[in-house]
Amino acid sequence: MAEQRKEKETDIKEKLLEKHHEAKLVRRIVFIVFIILMLSLTAIVAGGYSFVKNSLQPVDENAEETTVVEIPIGSSVTAIGNILEENGIVHNAKIFRYYVKFKNESGFQAGEYALSPAMTLDDIMEELKQGKIMQEVVFQVTIPEGRQLTEIATILSNRANVNEEEFLETVNDPAFVEKMMARFPVLLTEEILTEDVMYPLEGYLFPATYPFYEENPSIETIVETMLIKTQEVIIQYSAEMEEKEMTIHEVLTMASLIEEEATAQTDRENISSVFYNRLETGMPLQTDPTIAYALGEHLDRTLFVHLEVESPYNTYKYPGLTPGPIANAGETSIIAALRPAETDYFYFLATPDGKVLFNRTLEEHNRDRATHITGSGE
Repeated sequence: MAEQRKEKETDIKEKLLEKHHEAKLVRRIVFIVFIILMLSLTAIVAGGYSFVKNSLQPVDENAEETTVVEIPIGSSVTAIGNILEENGIVHNAKIFRYYVKFKNESGFQAGEYALSPAMTLDDIMEELKQGKIMQEVVFQVTIPEGRQLTEIATILSNRANVNEEEFLETVNDPAFVEKMMARFPVLLTEEILTEDVMYPLEGYLFPATYPFYEENPSIETIVETMLIKTQEVIIQYSAEMEEKEMTIHEVLTMASLIEEEATAQTDRENISSVFYNRLETGMPLQTDPTIAYALGEHLDRTLFVHLEVESPYNTYKYPGLTPGPIANAGETSIIAALRPAETDYFYFLATPDGKVLFNRTLEEHNRDRATHITGSGE
């Protein structure tokens, strides 16, 4: 009996000792695996860091030759990165794209560039932004702020050898508009196709000076160039639009109303505040330029008979914003549309000498009108 108990105890001890050795072996294996994993992870991180660091450096610091690189109109950052990598100007297209995003850069221009493998990514981006291209400018077209689509057609017919009627037919052609919407999906949304919108691209051709590098650029080239500029400008204010819960279409519409009411001496932020104050209280905007737009003609003076025009653009009859922009607004008006002054103004009046008077009440407004416009004030 005693011997059996002793054998049993010996057996238990041996099993415990065996389990102890097994546990010790498992811990050693786990430790070794952990070390291997850590070393592998370190190697991967180090390799990744080395790869990224190398990709951010010039391809060849000692390179003296340059390569002519063509960036097509409307090229995305991804497409530009691929072109640069294919031509040996950058190490890696994806790293270029991430670097551009990290630096928050934009505004790259189309054209032919003489680029070198010795250039840094910052140098390359600066070249592409400034448009230092090899081609010579054949001519330039300046589109002033506040011009409407029909006026832009006239300007282009005079300066860019474009047929005015053909331009208007093209920019209002549903197939062309759809093509531009596919090309600029963020900028041109379904809102421009709303039934009441008079011209889909009204307000989307940014007022600026445009250089052209061929004698007779196509209408599509001209429109794309202008849309690219609009997108470059408006995209800077994406966060503010999101904060105000406004779409690009709404911002450009409000900006166009501000633009058409503004003069060189006008405080756009105060005009913007009047419009927003009216919108918040349900008052009609009652801005005269919308009447002229609805009538399709220039008005030296808006008469009561003009206010009867039946149009969704008539802000005397219909509250809220117009269905779309009534002109192409400049950046200052876009900023004003997003950053109105904080006022309790509900009225403003442009005087003959270019000043703008702001009022809180209709009584004050009528008094200023009598003094500065009708001449019947005391």
